[in-house]
Amino acid sequence: MLTKSSVEDDDGGWGLGIPEKMKNNANWVDITHEFKGACKELNLGELLHDKLFGLFEAMSAIEMMDPKMDAGMIGNQVNRKVLNFEQAIKEHAIKVRDLSLPELIGIIDTCFCCLITWLEGHSLAQTVFTCLYVHNPDLIEEPALKAFALGILKVCDIAREKVNKAAVFEEEDFQAMTYGFKMANNVTDLRVTGMLKDVEDELQRKVKSTRSRQGEQRDPGVEREHQQCLALFNRIKFTRLLLSALIAFTKKETSSVSEAQKLVVQAADLLSAIHSSIEHGIQSQNDTTKGDHPIMMGFEPLVNQRLLPPTFPRYAKIIKREDMVAYFSKLIERIKTVCEVINTTNLHGILDFFCEFSEQSPCVLSRSLLQTTFLIDNKKVFGAHLMQDMIKDALRYFVSPPVLSFKCCLFNNHQAKDYIDSFVTHCSRPFCSLIQIHGHNRARQRDKLGHILEEFATLQDEAEKVDAALHSLLMKLEPQRQHLACLGTWILYHNLRIMIQYLLSGFELELYSMHEYYYIYWYLSEFLYAWLMSTLSRADSSQMAEERILEEQLKGRSSKKIKKKKKVRPLSKEITMSQAYQNMCAGMYKTMVALDMDGKVRKPQFELDSEQVRYEHRFAPFNSVVTPPPVHYIQFKEMSDLKKYSPPPSSADLYMAASKHFQQAKLILENVPSPDPEVNRILKVAKPNIVVMKLLAGGHKKETKVLPEFDFSAHKYFPVVKII
Repeated sequence: MLTKSSVEDDDGGWGLGIPEKMKNNANWVDITHEFKGACKELNLGELLHDKLFGLFEAMSAIEMMDPKMDAGMIGNQVNRKVLNFEQAIKEHAIKVRDLSLPELIGIIDTCFCCLITWLEGHSLAQTVFTCLYVHNPDLIEEPALKAFALGILKVCDIAREKVNKAAVFEEEDFQAMTYGFKMANNVTDLRVTGMLKDVEDELQRKVKSTRSRQGEQRDPGVEREHQQCLALFNRIKFTRLLLSALIAFTKKETSSVSEAQKLVVQAADLLSAIHSSIEHGIQSQNDTTKGDHPIMMGFEPLVNQRLLPPTFPRYAKIIKREDMVAYFSKLIERIKTVCEVINTTNLHGILDFFCEFSEQSPCVLSRSLLQTTFLIDNKKVFGAHLMQDMIKDALRYFVSPPVLSFKCCLFNNHQAKDYIDSFVTHCSRPFCSLIQIHGHNRARQRDKLGHILEEFATLQDEAEKVDAALHSLLMKLEPQRQHLACLGTWILYHNLRIMIQYLLSGFELELYSMHEYYYIYWYLSEFLYAWLMSTLSRADSSQMAEERILEEQLKGRSSKKIKKKKKVRPLSKEITMSQAYQNMCAGMYKTMVALDMDGKVRKPQFELDSEQVRYEHRFAPFNSVVTPPPVHYIQFKEMSDLKKYSPPPSSADLYMAASKHFQQAKLILENVPSPDPEVNRILKVAKPNIVVMKLLAGGHKKETKVLPEFDFSAHKYFPVVKII
């Protein structure tokens, strides 16, 4: 099949081959004839396979040397000679000195486009390293290009390090492999920013020397040079500011985050000037052999083709220059948002911040920066606070347990201290994992939320045991106080939040069919939100009870009358929002049941599965949770059976009931002081749905069998129902 000579002939083309020692020691024998003879004994379609090569291996195998399957073969399909950096310099196909301003601007802009394409999930070999200049910046004699090449390598290196450290990426988000390229590790970050600053200062002098003076006749050539110098100056300055901001994120001090924020604000100011000067750069010709990869001086899309693993060719579409500025603008906005996390002090606020940030579907770099800013290398929150202290503060804020009250006898009790410290330590890992989950992309988050419920179920069990132990201790020392369900209430609250988020994200990811909506909304309204409301009410009562005891203790010590201020309850906004969500879910549940009664819900012809199988699949992750206990399909059918009512409601009754739920949600939300965007989004759904439900209750288009439309554009979880 292979002879010694054939291997040697092929060696030059592939740059691979057999080690010299093996060639000299081996006695090569030609087996091609015997191999072909053995093949003839097989019938057409018959395959010979080893026990180590089964069906799975066959499915994932790649047919090497086939251009459709082997990425390395694309290089053989082009007519031009593919040169690396050194070869291109030797053949004068590329300039390393005396580059014109338009050439420099064009190369920098294309490099920016490649950087963004890499951040969007393509490999470095097919994006940034298609630029030959970054292969070996030491060979570049042009100061501006050399400084830029080193700067872009440093940006890639820090971004890669941050993404790897945060570990919130999947294979579809990011490719960290460097293919053995040097990422300018021989030059320090400070040296690179210094080189960029020197180039920047030199360009600024040129910009000043070419600008128009008052009353002077303007030469068009000088004006063009002035504009080009300014365009290059802005790009070099942007690179330096972006690199400096990323370097600031690698420092452990919290002050460096605000330093990074100032730097990205300065970088954002340059973007409009960069956008308006794109046409000053040389334009790329598109690669006619394979899609529209830019071909211009200094870029060779096929230079690294042989470095790619033998997989299906993955085509990297480099983004356009016009889109590059818009992407950078959004990236900088996201980094500014990331910097604001250090102003959030409590754990619940941080969790909400991560949830809200994740809802924008941010890029992998900004998600990673948020993770590494939150939990720094020393495993402290923002590099300053212990996670255990954050958890204790969150408990005080949410449920005010007596064991954490300075005025309680348990506060300095050694046994009680051991109980609470052990519990809080056990909470640290699951809560760090929960925050890390919010750094993953939206689809992966849902899977991971399902798995983390198991850890929270274990915590729930422990919380109940610690509550019972602390309660029995407290009864001996202070009989008028209770320590019932304090820690348990807090863990239950987080359990319910995870379960609710798991179900709601299915709407955002478009996982549910229309005929499944009714049991998802039922589970949310009748079960999860009902539990959440009672949990929040219990936490609120616990806080009030603790406040009363503290007031009585103060009264006992002081004879002065204390003026009572009307306190804003810490959980009042969350209770209000939960009521609104519960009403929206109840309204949608009743709408779906009524539409089904009118024959306006398309149902599948169940053959290999049934509604029960689908229901159990949807709620499978909840089986690991003890509190709240999962509702099994048979229980759900019994609880949602309309025949138990006398007389059973008609579809018109259900439409009216749904309308009342939407009306109730509207009333609750309209009374929210200083409404946030989420309140306004829900109102945009509730208002039209009230009208549609009333029309349907009055028999509007009852005879038509056209299916309704569910428009999720106003809100991710609640659709506007449209009857056509």
